[in-house]
Amino acid sequence: MPHITYQNEKLIEVEPATTILQASLQNGIPHTHVCGGNARCSTCRVLVLSGLEHCCPRNEKEQKMAERRHFSPAVRLACQTTLGGDVTLRRLVIDNEDEELVDQEVAGGTAPRSVGEEKQIAILFSDIRGFTAFSEAHLPYDVIHVLNRYFNRVGSIINRHGGQIDNFMGDGIMALFGLDDAPDATLRAVRAGVEMLAAVEAMQPYFEAQFKTNFRIGIGLHFGEVVLGVVGVGERRRLTAIGDAVNLASRIESANKEARTEFLISEDAYEQVKSHVQIGRHIELPIKGKTGEYSLHEVLTVN
Repeated sequence: MPHITYQNEKLIEVEPATTILQASLQNGIPHTHVCGGNARCSTCRVLVLSGLEHCCPRNEKEQKMAERRHFSPAVRLACQTTLGGDVTLRRLVIDNEDEELVDQEVAGGTAPRSVGEEKQIAILFSDIRGFTAFSEAHLPYDVIHVLNRYFNRVGSIINRHGGQIDNFMGDGIMALFGLDDAPDATLRAVRAGVEMLAAVEAMQPYFEAQFKTNFRIGIGLHFGEVVLGVVGVGERRRLTAIGDAVNLASRIESANKEARTEFLISEDAYEQVKSHVQIGRHIELPIKGKTGEYSLHEVLTVN
């Protein structure tokens, strides 16, 4: 008979045609199922860590829930899933606090992607060079004014090219392209980056006249797999991306300082846009926090 291993918990034997939820309850393992195990909620969901091939195919009810909640293939409804072999899994809703989070997701209309969705997207980071020194030399009100003027200009560019600003980090921006599954997401991100550089250049006379300074920005772009999910508390809940691809995009942006460039993209991003961009330098650089050297490409223009 099949066996279920609950991660960091216990191993149980499962009778044929028994669902994961039934097996949990029969063996005294607490397993949340707010709707009574009728696939009308997702509180019984589990993450299958190994043995996914031993799970039965999703039935119609589970498939509807999976599509509605953007489940990855490894997230299954325990109330609908029977087994043909051994699996290792983790329950995703454990206690009352988890249940409250699910209620918030549904009440706030953020249920899609709230449990996490794996997706390949383009991630763009930008940062103003030398802004710390500017902040120390000017009044806080002036610093905020300059930031808002800059964010307003480049934010409209990102939106126009189909990107979504994920986060503002001091004077930095993280933007995501491809949330809408557009096949040209990376190209749109590159176009946004080139236009951002031009916009900052056009703002130089203003900065010089008002603050006797010039600004430059660095941009880094990577295309890779992330986990998209809604995080936060109450009204501050928002969609964000996490994963190694996000960290790499941030490191690529920082690499502009060492390379003395303004816009660097990864090899993965370059492969998608190489017929549309004019490249300056091809650079092999170690990336902070990563092993080995990475191939980076300096973007000059895009058609």
